[in-house]
Amino acid sequence: MNYLHGFHAGNHADVLKHAGLMALLAYLKTKEKPLFVLDSHGGRGGYDLSGDQSQRSGEYRHGIARIIEASDAPAALQPYFAAVRADNPGGGLSRYPGSPLMIARALRPQDRLIACDLHSDEAAHLADVLRPYRKARVEARDGYGAVKALLPPPERRGLILIDPPFEKKTEFADLATALRAGWKRFPAGVYLVWYPLKDREAVSGLMRDIAEAGIADAVTYELFVRDPDAAPGMAGSGLLAINASFALDPAMAAIGPFLAERLAQGAGAFFKATRITGE
Repeated sequence: MNYLHGFHAGNHADVLKHAGLMALLAYLKTKEKPLFVLDSHGGRGGYDLSGDQSQRSGEYRHGIARIIEASDAPAALQPYFAAVRADNPGGGLSRYPGSPLMIARALRPQDRLIACDLHSDEAAHLADVLRPYRKARVEARDGYGAVKALLPPPERRGLILIDPPFEKKTEFADLATALRAGWKRFPAGVYLVWYPLKDREAVSGLMRDIAEAGIADAVTYELFVRDPDAAPGMAGSGLLAINASFALDPAMAAIGPFLAERLAQGAGAFFKATRITGE
């Protein structure tokens, strides 16, 4: 695959994904019991916003750079902002942490993280990034396989983040298969899935599959940074959350409209939350 996240680090999709992730993780940590976190598609763990890829695309300038200093940002965004600032201890915005690093820094002594990446070079780089965190481990393996193989965890409490690159034509189908397998093995788990809003039929197919699986608590939170009917391409992205509405409904009710206003790239930007139900 040719996907290089360095071009996209800190863009509107990362903001939605990581804002939801950190708000959810903060809530789950309010209980003392140990928490297992699986990041199925970990990537490199961190990105240089001053580097060639980020500077060429400039996507972070229309994402995290627009909001990190906002004095009127909702309180639900603060765990995310803290995670980004931790990677920029001298101030400013020169680096952007990937989800495994955000998670590893937030772990308590009783918690545990496994982050996966299929590509050995990416996994090796991620292992170096996470080396200081004893409760974090990296596995060079297929993330979808990990969802099935590593669940249920011994902790019996788990957050499973699934964030594929969506470059394969079969990505949505592979995702649906892995998600159903994981949920069947670990129905009490909390699942957070990121997806692009580009191929409407593929997204609809995933949601039909979730509804048919009989999953009771499934909600999507979708951020469109422009009118999706104005032009082809990716107009935004979404989060599919399973067993997480208790935490994310109030958090995203504050975060979503704020992001739609501040990250808009044209007319017609909006945010919506939708509960997925079976027939």
